[in-house]
Amino acid sequence: MTSPPLSTTTSIKPAAIVLAIATATLVLFTGVGLITNPRVATTTTTPMYVVGALTADPASPALSACELPGNPPSDITSSLIVPVDTVARGAALWKGKGAGGFDCTQRVRTLHGEVDVLAFYKAHFVARGWKLFSEGPSYKSAAQQLLFQKAGSDTFYWVAGITVDESNASSTTYTVRLYQGPGLI
Repeated sequence: MTSPPLSTTTSIKPAAIVLAIATATLVLFTGVGLITNPRVATTTTTPMYVVGALTADPASPALSACELPGNPPSDITSSLIVPVDTVARGAALWKGKGAGGFDCTQRVRTLHGEVDVLAFYKAHFVARGWKLFSEGPSYKSAAQQLLFQKAGSDTFYWVAGITVDESNASSTTYTVRLYQGPGLI
């Protein structure tokens, strides 16, 4: 004699309970997140003024030839400044324009003395987060030179060099060189 097969029933109650707990937890934490999430405060940026140095000319196009779309990043290009009464002398010289190989040189002339120009860059670059790592005669000549370094938001170190080419009592011609350093941050 054969017996009828055993009847088995599977309940979905345990799965429904797990789903209900997960949904309740999601709703609870979403509600807590919405209630406790701080609002983003907007701030207004004021122009930077450096006391005791020449005034920067933020509208000057003297160094704009060394700016490409997206390269250098904005935290570096914000430092491409010159003192008032400064103009470009010729076209920018490029040794590289790509990521990891950016290298631009621009000669400029200003109606200020050498000491004032060097003091301008020391004050303004340091105020913008650059570190002065070399000051003195250039390795090629006796011309005075300042070298600054800053970590950019693009993960590269950037180097800015200011080298005095000619100077007299009423004007200074100098070279600004901006390039990506040899290593990543």
